[in-house]
Amino acid sequence: MEKIRVLIIDDHTLFREGLKALLNRQDFIEVVGEAGGGADGVKRAAELRPDVVLMDIKMPDMTGIEALSRIMELDPEMKVIVLTVSDDDEDLFTAVRTGASGYLLKNVETGRLVSSIYEVVRGGAALSGNLAGKIFREFREISSRRELDSGREPLSNREKEILYHITLGKSNKEIASCLDIAESTVKIHVQNLLRKLNLASRVEAAVYATRHGLFR
Repeated sequence: MEKIRVLIIDDHTLFREGLKALLNRQDFIEVVGEAGGGADGVKRAAELRPDVVLMDIKMPDMTGIEALSRIMELDPEMKVIVLTVSDDDEDLFTAVRTGASGYLLKNVETGRLVSSIYEVVRGGAALSGNLAGKIFREFREISSRRELDSGREPLSNREKEILYHITLGKSNKEIASCLDIAESTVKIHVQNLLRKLNLASRVEAAVYATRHGLFR
């Protein structure tokens, strides 16, 4: 069989080198490239067109979610596995909603990581431990909520801008920097848009925006 071509995106050099050495020992995997940040990772994905991208979610130059979003725009069929230390619910839900085929914690066993790469190439999904249960519970709760009525209060242009950045997984601090406004102002806008949309969390806001195709 042809080797699965893998790109590694992670800002920790030692981790990248160790992961690269581990994967290149596998008969059916070839690491074709690596990048130390999200922006460079998107560029490398465009150049190399790997079968699978292994990517951290916390990087200094660009969030993993934003990089994931750009890779999905580049090629919706490209398989991305988030490989991270973060088991935060919001990181998990936003990554899956944005298009990740897998979400694994960095303490994953070697055999599980290798099998996950194979699984996502075949069209499957890969989640560490109890993360699958979290996904099912969250989306069941969201789908059981009543549909928003047509008379809801419309979002302002600024609230729409902030909702877009929420879908990219950005924090209030990062949004404030992007829009050149105070972090406290972002917090107020987030509270207002959640109220207007009758939603309880940023995760639900991101899922809502995607389900309703607000930023396609």
